[in-house]
Amino acid sequence: MQIKTKKVEGRRQVRYESIDDFLADAQRLAGSPVRTLGNWSQGQIYMHLARSLDGSIDGIDMKVAAPMRWMMTLLFKKKFLEDAIPPGFPAPDGPMRPDETSVEDGLAALENAVARQKNEASRVPHPGFGNIGRDGWDKFNLRHTELHMSFIVEQNES
Repeated sequence: MQIKTKKVEGRRQVRYESIDDFLADAQRLAGSPVRTLGNWSQGQIYMHLARSLDGSIDGIDMKVAAPMRWMMTLLFKKKFLEDAIPPGFPAPDGPMRPDETSVEDGLAALENAVARQKNEASRVPHPGFGNIGRDGWDKFNLRHTELHMSFIVEQNES
């Protein structure tokens, strides 16, 4: 049975200032006893985030109709880039929704994706917000990682 992630309680408060902060947190949690509060395992979360980071460079196979893009830009762009992405948005079917993945495989994919973020300057248009450039993608990626990483809590946390 799917958990309604919008209503999950006990998530970590997470805010990253850089992709290095995010990766350090992911690596630390990979070596700690944790539990996840949503529908995905730790490995799946890592793989999803790796694919999303890569998608900002390679493109994401996701079509958003023009009126929806306009609405997303108007209503959500500033919030999703500057503040936080709220839980409860279901991941679309396809490559962004990972199969079960080990923590080790997810972390390896994440480390490769972070290296690409640092070494490759080009970014594709965002499927919902259009041409947001590298700075916009960097902000979106940090807010997106914060959302998913908040569902990974150390065993001693509630």
